Amino acid sequence: MGSLRLTVCTGILAAAVLTPAAHAAGGGSVSVTPAVPAPGSDVSLHVDGCPGKQGTAVSRAFVSDAALTGTQGALAGETRVRSSLAPGTYDVQISCGDYVVTGRVTVGGSGSGQSDEPTGSHASPVAPVPAGGGGTAHFATVATSGSGPDTAQTVTGLALAAVAAAVFGVRARRSRGTR
Repeated sequence: MGSLRLTVCTGILAAAVLTPAAHAAGGGSVSVTPAVPAPGSDVSLHVDGCPGKQGTAVSRAFVSDAALTGTQGALAGETRVRSSLAPGTYDVQISCGDYVVTGRVTVGGSGSGQSDEPTGSHASPVAPVPAGGGGTAHFATVATSGSGPDTAQTVTGLALAAVAAAVFGVRARRSRGTR
């Protein structure tokens, strides 16, 4: 039984080492307009270096994730900076295809120290508002094509399932007393 465990563990370790990473760090760049947005302001994002035609930009600085679209190599989208955000630098992570491009956004102060909302208006939300939909709103902005496992991941999964089935079969035979 010890050699079977060793064989299974070695197989799993080899599969983990030989399987390519699902998200490779991309060599792209991220630009934000305006360059130093104030809290509560709208921003435009432009990303170079993404191989796909769609992507998503995520940051703690944003009210919600930004859906990015464009041609291969260049994606663009818009979002809003949280109105309650303190000035500072925040990380931005863009997922596009199997690549992840990282960048930063520097949020400045509002300048006057007063609210930037017009008199009588309501403040915008500082986070996505649950408005029904059963939590599916995120999936409406994310591309579903090409989001499954690639060929190498599928083959690895099937190989691991075969090993698990073999181990189960051997254990079942031994528990019945058949060797």
